Amino acid sequence: MSSKKGGGGKGGKGGGGAAAAPTPSSSSASGERTIKQVIKMTIPAGQASPSPPVGPRVGQLGLPIMPFCKDFNEQSKHFADGIPLSCKLVAYDDRSYKLRVFGPTMSYYVKACAGLDKGAMAPGKEVAGHIPLKMVYEIAKLQKEKDPRMKHYSMKAL
Repeated sequence: MSSKKGGGGKGGKGGGGAAAAPTPSSSSASGERTIKQVIKMTIPAGQASPSPPVGPRVGQLGLPIMPFCKDFNEQSKHFADGIPLSCKLVAYDDRSYKLRVFGPTMSYYVKACAGLDKGAMAPGKEVAGHIPLKMVYEIAKLQKEKDPRMKHYSMKAL
């Protein structure tokens, strides 16, 4: 987790790099921080830097960019460099944040198994590659074990 610890909170909707809508949070007299915004991003492992797209996304929230980059790179050091990782950033009104780094994206695994650098240019109309059914099962099994967001899904649903 981030060196700047914070309370949890439910994030807004959004994914695939889209900024989520600000999430209202009630502040009590006990000194709880209010959530300013929750964003989800996909960043290559070990390659967070102040340059676009990471720097501007973090900077627009009023957060310190270099500590965020160091935290992300530290949390992603056990992955090979360049693997796209999903992360969730909860920004608080007091300029602190909570960072959660998830594992590689499902699309990364699918493209790696099919031996592709990128997907089809016309999805649904063009076939970019083929994956054996056994590999589909292994990808689903790996996602279910490693990603806490997938634990409640059945294997059939994945």
